[in-house]
Amino acid sequence: MNNPSHEDQVVAVFARVLGIDAAQVTDELRYNTIPQWDSIAHMSVVAALEEAFGVMIDMDDVIDMSSVGKAREILRKHGAAL
Repeated sequence: MNNPSHEDQVVAVFARVLGIDAAQVTDELRYNTIPQWDSIAHMSVVAALEEAFGVMIDMDDVIDMSSVGKAREILRKHGAAL
């Protein structure tokens, strides 16, 4: 089995938590633009990203996480190696 890169891991977390195909997960995918990414799913995504990357994301960043691309920025800010 291939060891996914961290870049792929961001996509994998979003796809798994939101229950969507990984091909739908692009940096441009934005919160609340698909029915699967609502406020409840948002908290699940945050928790899954924290677990996957071993970081704690503060509430300001949780609120600011408006897209997959923004999630990558926030993870990098918190020291996750992407």
